[in-house]
Amino acid sequence: MQIQRKTALIVGVLVVLAVAAWALTRPAKTRLAAPTAIPVRVVSVVQQDIPRFVSGIGSVLSLHSVVIRPQVDGILTKLLVKEGQLVKAGDLLATIDDRSIRASLEQAKAQLGESQAQLQVAQVNLKRYKELSVDDGVSKQTYDQQQALVNQLKATAQGNQAAIDSAQVQLSYTQIRSPVTGRVGIRTVDEGNFLRMSDTQGLFTVTQIDPIAVEFSLPQQMLPTLQGLIAAPTRASVDAYMGADTDGQTGDLLGEGHLSLIDNQISSTTGTLRAKAEFNNASQRLWPGQLVTIKIQTALDKNALVVPPTVVQRGLDSHFVYRVNGDKVDVVPVQVTYQDSDVNIIKGVQAGDVLVSDGQSRLKAGAQVEVLKEPPQVIQTVDAKVQP
Repeated sequence: MQIQRKTALIVGVLVVLAVAAWALTRPAKTRLAAPTAIPVRVVSVVQQDIPRFVSGIGSVLSLHSVVIRPQVDGILTKLLVKEGQLVKAGDLLATIDDRSIRASLEQAKAQLGESQAQLQVAQVNLKRYKELSVDDGVSKQTYDQQQALVNQLKATAQGNQAAIDSAQVQLSYTQIRSPVTGRVGIRTVDEGNFLRMSDTQGLFTVTQIDPIAVEFSLPQQMLPTLQGLIAAPTRASVDAYMGADTDGQTGDLLGEGHLSLIDNQISSTTGTLRAKAEFNNASQRLWPGQLVTIKIQTALDKNALVVPPTVVQRGLDSHFVYRVNGDKVDVVPVQVTYQDSDVNIIKGVQAGDVLVSDGQSRLKAGAQVEVLKEPPQVIQTVDAKVQP
């Protein structure tokens, strides 16, 4: 019994000592911290004219590309152009051995001369027979036979003239001239080779480089827009770029052209519509077969309210922005009417409103904010060549 009392006394002393030690070592009572402002970056709503664009992937095509093939059989005697050389329509490219054709031409000319001489004699006799037939100096049968001989010799002379014309055409084929203005491709034959008309490979190609075209496909929903651009009094501008970067920005500008035509049908398998644009290509930056990104200006929004894409936030069922009001923010629903990688056009705010462009993840309606002091953000807009 006495032992239990001693044990209880020791436990009680230990508890008192523990409470005293906790009281002495506990931290001072913390005060409730005042709410801190959330740092954000802001941008002002700008009002300006913004062009609208539609983009797609296209392939560069030559307007004229010709495979140069022989039209007569013969030995290739001369190649007068080099690979990669620029030629004009009508320039002499190559020659084929023409000795056999020239011999045929001279033979046809000789036969024509013989026929013309015989015809001349027959016409003189016909004139004499006609005068004699008046006094019955010759029979009508003799006169008629002479008339038939004259007609026969006329036909022979015409045949000989046709043979001459044919030989002259064949002779012209021995001089191969460029049918288009363009660039000579890689040749497949050398001087001294025997060429045949049945050869499908040809000597080389001549491909027009300037002007040049780009063929591209767009969704079928763009048909009314493209039809409107084709029917417009001013041609719709089309820009061609090297490609698209991973962040959606366009690459180097390769050429500036115009929309020339849209295809006469929509692909039923892909639901896309083919269109073509034409470009002046004096610098030869566009090359046949090259893949490019095209951008077509489809409209121009006058006095649009413009913000960077980072300003607009996506809610459950609508878009919204954070507008700075003093040292707090308000949640303002907005409507996005157009967006691309550079700017968004919105409705629901006023020009000059200060909106949060960075730091929205911690914000809510009425949150206190601290605007970071830094140079004002400049909204980058796309250069547009606006037609008057």
